[in-house]
Parts: sequence; C-alpha cells; structure tokens
Amino acid sequence: MDARTEALRDAGVDYDPRLDRDASNCSIARTLEVVGEKWTILILREVYYGSSRFSEFERVLGCPRNLLAARLRMLVEEGILATETYKEPGSRSRPKYVITRKGVDLVPAVMGLLQWGDRYRADPEGPAMLSRHRGCGAHVDAQIRCEEGHAVRPEDIESTPGPAFRLRPAK
Repeated sequence: MDARTEALRDAGVDYDPRLDRDASNCSIARTLEVVGEKWTILILREVYYGSSRFSEFERVLGCPRNLLAARLRMLVEEGILATETYKEPGSRSRPKYVITRKGVDLVPAVMGLLQWGDRYRADPEGPAMLSRHRGCGAHVDAQIRCEEGHAVRPEDIESTPGPAFRLRPAK
C-alpha cells in the first residue's frame, strides 16, 4: 500500500479500494496487451495442440501471413514461445516454435476460454475438440484453486489491495 493510501486510512478517510483505485495499474490489462488479440490466442491453442511450424499455423488458422508472422515474432519477443531450427532434407533451415515455461503458464487461461466456449458457444453437435488427460483419458477441466489446494468458487474470491495498490491520482 502506498504512503498516500496509508495516510488516508490513518486519517479516517472513507475510500473503496474497488472504486477509488488506480485501475491503470492492472495485471489483466498488461496481459491483454500481449495475448488479448484473437490470432495470438489461436496460435497458442495450436501450439498446445502440437503445431510448431509457420506452415502448420498458416494452414490451420487461415491467418494472413503478415499478421501470423507479427504475432509469432511478438510471442517469441515476450518469451512465451522460443524458436528452434529444423531442416527438412533438400530444404533450407527454418524456425519451429516451441513453448516456454512462460507459455505453459498460460495454459489455464486458454483452457478456461476453451471450457467457457465449449459450454456456451460450441456447435450444436458439441465441441470440435476434446481435452483429455493423456494419463487416464478423463476430461480436463480448468478450475480455480487457492494455494492450499481448495477448489474456490467465484463468489468466494475476495479481492484486497496488494503491494502495488495505488489510489487514482487526485483531480
């Protein structure tokens, strides 16, 4: 909590951290600057499905080449994907895209979007792809859990000011 917020609290000033906070200091907004565009999420989906080559992404996504190249470059610059070189016999060397730890950490977010889409936006016949646990074949479900491992319902989540909490600048 910053000094201004602490001083207001000590002075007994009534403020609501949900409404009076500086919302420009937001991890969600910063994340969306990186992955909040349709093609970026779809590239990640395809990486999770096993695609790694530009031609594979282009074939399955139908994304314009210039946009695809820009999104892949950005994902590499952000450390979400890395490139490795591969060479097919008789061809020049080319990059393939591999997921990094940072990219793996996005799996729950992408799986959450997939789960929501399967529930509310799937084809009337059902989902196009199913996510199963390779080890036992059971359906994979994105869930919210606390650090202690408890399943947490959305209505049981409490948001409180964190170390970077700031009030909106005074007008």
